[in-house]
Amino acid sequence: MTYQLALNWDDFLATYWQKKPVVLRQALAPFVDPLTADELAGMAMEEQIDSRLVSRCHGQWQVAHGPFTSFDELGETDWSLLVQAVDHWHPQAAELMEPFRQLPNWRLDDLMISFSVPGGGVGPHIDQYDVFIIQGMGRRRWRVGDRGQHPQHCPTPGLLQVPEFEPLIDVELEAGDILYIPPGFPHDGYALTPALNYSVGFRAPNQRELFSQLADQLIAQDGGNRRYADPDLTPRSASGCVTSEDIQRLRELMSSLLDDEAFACQLVQSLSEAKHELDLEPVDPPYAEGEILDLVLQDDVVLRLGGLRAFYLQQTPGTCFIHGEQFAVPAGAEALMRQLCDHTQLATGALRTALEEPAALAWFTMLINAGYWYFASDWQAEEVE
Repeated sequence: MTYQLALNWDDFLATYWQKKPVVLRQALAPFVDPLTADELAGMAMEEQIDSRLVSRCHGQWQVAHGPFTSFDELGETDWSLLVQAVDHWHPQAAELMEPFRQLPNWRLDDLMISFSVPGGGVGPHIDQYDVFIIQGMGRRRWRVGDRGQHPQHCPTPGLLQVPEFEPLIDVELEAGDILYIPPGFPHDGYALTPALNYSVGFRAPNQRELFSQLADQLIAQDGGNRRYADPDLTPRSASGCVTSEDIQRLRELMSSLLDDEAFACQLVQSLSEAKHELDLEPVDPPYAEGEILDLVLQDDVVLRLGGLRAFYLQQTPGTCFIHGEQFAVPAGAEALMRQLCDHTQLATGALRTALEEPAALAWFTMLINAGYWYFASDWQAEEVE
């Protein structure tokens, strides 16, 4: 299903994005749930899919992590099942992320879906990222407070909460409503009826994470080998003192890594890594280039694997980054690369001109055979089987 978002992006970004929360009434109406609660529960039974069950009994919070074997022992109130990265595994659910691609793809993280019975939620808490919470089946009450000092505590392992807060927003959401919450705003939601909620989250790496990723890349590529040097050193009477000039040289040594064009490649390569497992399966037997060309001529649709992250740098058009790897784009395949990175699905008619280049066809065949992109007809055939 194609979801149409009733939102003026210019006004939203100027007024609300990273500034204040807002309720977007019927922004995705009429809303149709892409899956059922039973389907979500089935996903939580899979080993490779991250899931957790948050419940409260006599005021005591509990968190259990999947995979789960049964839900029969649960009551009819005060629990919530949360499944991460559903877009990696469920193409119909992944369609919910498409309306939000007016924002940069590298910021878009994953689709978390929760099913909650009355009273079910995770308690008052703070997220350090932007999130759009879409109401599906049922009704849920949400309270959102203001930014400020909200000390976090851990009522049970795996669950961070904050104290109760004075709400800026106190609403009930119905199917098709969206609640946008920027980073740092405390919020608390609980179901009033059995309810499905869809959270589209956005990455916001902190400095520690970025430096850690850079260090990992430098180690993997044996980079960052330039050493400290001070050819203009003069004698010192205070040998235990680290001077401001010493610090400046060290700072310049470190910052030279950030000015290097290789740094941009290393950074984007790390940003292209998925946080959660992908349903990645190479094609067996692999396609020949002629077979790919036949499929392209049949008015098919090419889909990007759910959750796959694919980016390119504005200043280096001959390079792209897919699933944590750096790829040299063959001459003649640059237009194809941009199409694949900019869109999660493309009608094959839009690719025909680009695939007239032999290098582009060979490169595209490699990507299809690796399982990074696939033809809709292949997926539909597997569904029938």
